[in-house]
Amino acid sequence: MQIRLLEVRNPDEVGPAFQTMTREPTDALFVLQDPVIGLSQKRSADLAAKHGVPSMSGSRGYAETGGLIAYGPSYFDLSRRAALYVDKILKGAKSGDLPVEQPTKFELVINLETARALGLTIPPSLLLRADEVIE
Repeated sequence: MQIRLLEVRNPDEVGPAFQTMTREPTDALFVLQDPVIGLSQKRSADLAAKHGVPSMSGSRGYAETGGLIAYGPSYFDLSRRAALYVDKILKGAKSGDLPVEQPTKFELVINLETARALGLTIPPSLLLRADEVIE
């Protein structure tokens, strides 16, 4: 496996990054989550589908906007847990005394519409494990 890193520093660089990527055969794409990509996740998903590249990201929104698969922490659960921290702080706890926590709930979202468009068959065992399947 050969990994290529393409930097995107602003939304205008998403298109050129895909042009660079498609100059050489590309079997798959993993889109890292950051604020720039968050603003461009639909465009990234659309370009991946246009170029026939299966894509994955860590945000469920990526699969909801047309990406093939999303697997990452549940932002709903993280927000709920953050509210518990706010409650503790408002009740007098010192933020420095609260433990650092890592996500404990992760979500797998699969977009079957995108899979069909790419000519891919998702194994039933993976579909059964998914938290959501978009048809």
